[in-house]
Amino acid sequence: MNLYAYWSHCPSEVLGQLATSAAGLSTVEAVRRLGQYGPNELRERQQVTKSRVLWNQVRSPLLLLLFFAVIVSVMANEWPDAVIVLVILSASIGIGFSREYRAETAAAKLQARVRTRASLMRDGRQVSMPARDVVPGDVVLLSAGSLVPADAIILEANDFFVNEAVLTGESFPVAKKSGVVAEVASVAQCTNCVFLGTNVRSGSARCVVVETGRATQYGRIAHRLSLRPPETEFDRGIRHFGYFLASAMLVMVLVVFAVNVIFGRPPVETLLFAVALAVGLSPELLPAILTVSLARGAEMMAKHGVLVRRLNAIENLGSMDVLCTDKTGTLTEGVIQVEGAYDAAGEQSARVLDLAAYNAALQTGIKNPLDEAILKTQIPDASYVKKLAEIPFDFAHKRVSIIVQTAEGIQVITKGAFDQVLEDCVQLADGSCLDMAHRQALREKVRDWSHCGVRVLAVATRVLSEIPLNPREQARSLTFEGFIAFLDRPKAGVTEAIADLKSLGVSLKLITGDTKLVAQHVAAIVGMRADQALTGKELDRLHGEALWHVAERTDIFAEVDPNQKERIILAFKKMGHVVGFLGDGVNDAPAMHAADTSISVDQAVDVAKEAADFVLLDRHLDVLRRGIEEGRKTFANTLKYVLTTTSANLGNMISMAVASIFLPFLPLLASQILLNNLLSDAPALGMADDKVDPELVDRPRRWDMNFIGRFMLEFGLLSSLFDFLMFGALLGLFAASPLLFRTGWFTESLMTELVIALVVRTRRPFFRSQPGALLMVLTIGVFVLTVLLPYLPFADLLGFAPMPAGMLALVMGITLLYVLAAEVAKASFYRRFR
Repeated sequence: MNLYAYWSHCPSEVLGQLATSAAGLSTVEAVRRLGQYGPNELRERQQVTKSRVLWNQVRSPLLLLLFFAVIVSVMANEWPDAVIVLVILSASIGIGFSREYRAETAAAKLQARVRTRASLMRDGRQVSMPARDVVPGDVVLLSAGSLVPADAIILEANDFFVNEAVLTGESFPVAKKSGVVAEVASVAQCTNCVFLGTNVRSGSARCVVVETGRATQYGRIAHRLSLRPPETEFDRGIRHFGYFLASAMLVMVLVVFAVNVIFGRPPVETLLFAVALAVGLSPELLPAILTVSLARGAEMMAKHGVLVRRLNAIENLGSMDVLCTDKTGTLTEGVIQVEGAYDAAGEQSARVLDLAAYNAALQTGIKNPLDEAILKTQIPDASYVKKLAEIPFDFAHKRVSIIVQTAEGIQVITKGAFDQVLEDCVQLADGSCLDMAHRQALREKVRDWSHCGVRVLAVATRVLSEIPLNPREQARSLTFEGFIAFLDRPKAGVTEAIADLKSLGVSLKLITGDTKLVAQHVAAIVGMRADQALTGKELDRLHGEALWHVAERTDIFAEVDPNQKERIILAFKKMGHVVGFLGDGVNDAPAMHAADTSISVDQAVDVAKEAADFVLLDRHLDVLRRGIEEGRKTFANTLKYVLTTTSANLGNMISMAVASIFLPFLPLLASQILLNNLLSDAPALGMADDKVDPELVDRPRRWDMNFIGRFMLEFGLLSSLFDFLMFGALLGLFAASPLLFRTGWFTESLMTELVIALVVRTRRPFFRSQPGALLMVLTIGVFVLTVLLPYLPFADLLGFAPMPAGMLALVMGITLLYVLAAEVAKASFYRRFR
């Protein structure tokens, strides 16, 4: 919407220019504007379409190599080769397309379940809509915890504070209210506006949307900076692996082509052979296997109550070795109940409960379970009081105050954290001075309650003679009225869930704003170490490396604020840990952004869900444990394909490259290499659904290029050793012609590639690890086809001839020896890498 410097116009003028009202737009008009201005998104959301998925397959550099091979074959009038390569090309595209389209569709359905929503006025009533459907002229209702869905001007606000750090870098919330500011004003100076990407810390407001999507302040920044999600360690490993393979392919093509041309081989045939070698070296189904594995993992995690917002984060979840979480709702039931209201002497007090209930009912800031528990216990009679002002909650003072007028006069009612409230109290309810002895006695009561797992808030008041001009100044020199005590029982099964996480190599760290004693009590009940605890004040005295080392030895972080939570997460990361953070509140967002893996719950505020990689439908650690296991299974199956394919392919390509130099003919035709590659890849489709041995999910595992490189080299050379044994037997025992040589070696190389997948997919002896049904069926099917292929009617078109019984027995014998040698090599390899 082109409304110049809208912050300098009064709200009524903005409503008029937007052709809307405080009651919002009609549904019909909103639909029209959505078509006019487009979705409220920074980047247009790509729909999952068959054409786009097909294009993803076709544009693969590996398939482009095959297209090049077809063109060369046609130009050289090698029509059989061209047809065979086209069939292989079509099969590769078809298989990859069908699997990726299904995976993309499933992932899109899962992500649609956790899209951010906004509260709007439509047709004169309040509705909840996807944030992408917000249009200029919409009236948006915001409250504590809401993500601001678009740039808007405030129509009315009530104790409204917004965190604008994402735009201004200012870490403290900014007070917002309706009004007009200068035409030339920065984002920070626009106190009458809210902006996309910021979040509401407290209060409520009604705003009219002026700009959406890329036209917003955040959208312009995002467009200039081309914001991208951070690259995960797994993505980085795949990228480096891709660079390595591309370099190897280029070198192989150039060397093989040059050497064979020097030896007088036909250039066209040699070029096709070299290109086929390069294609054969590459794991061309890796993108499809990755997509399918991640999507399958997301589907399985959804069945266990974990929704995946970012697929690439699944590997990080599996690699996580430190999980930081609050206690409320995770370690405890999260259903807080009022245990009692007490005066300063520790006696039950109806007055203290009444005061707390008025405070909870009339405050408009951040809603929390403590207020809800108070109002469930006591519903105040609002007819006796009139609210005059409010001093909203902030994370520095940790309390909220309201100023009310009653029949007895004007009064401040304050409720909040015991220590912070006590600091501003000067007397007790009986009028006596609050001296050091009284303060110490009150602290002893709170300490005794805390040792029993009871959380305590303090209630204080002050009588005023007149309506204050500056309410915040009146929340001092208070009278201490008493305590509100709360209980939150440990969640059933949490002790077992913590033990299960520990068995998976995940350390649980408790990070809470609650008191140290309460946190230690809860930790001890659920089976955590309660002796190592660090408070926010103690944490502030630690800097740099001191905190990094102390954090590793600490299990409980208590009385911490949002910035301290972020420092704790960064300290663990500095020590080389993969850190997860489970949060659901506004104050958790900084830590969630800092964590490697951020987790939220379905009932969390918008800003927490938007920051999360995963959303738990059931807030229980056991749900997260199953998610971690699925993440590790996904990683394990992806790694199986990489290890199996690259080691087998490398061995075969080295064998063919060397043999092409010393033999008077090419060991395999280009079309046979590609056919071998296609058939050996078919069982790999079952890797995504393969069973995973328990020892592969018992601890966090990370992408290790050194491990993969060593595995690829050692098993590739082992494969070449048996290939050379086959070459010697074919030439020495059978004096095989080029046709028979290619048939025998094609059969042997394909058989060994099929069986090696069953051997290296597990660290156990292969007969003690049952593969997945699809992998087994495809492997057996292709193995049988490999044996029958030379005897089929069209075998001569593929360049094959029927093998004598002795040669077939030789192939079977070498394949069996290869399996035994691979088992021995595998045991030796993992002993060295243990």
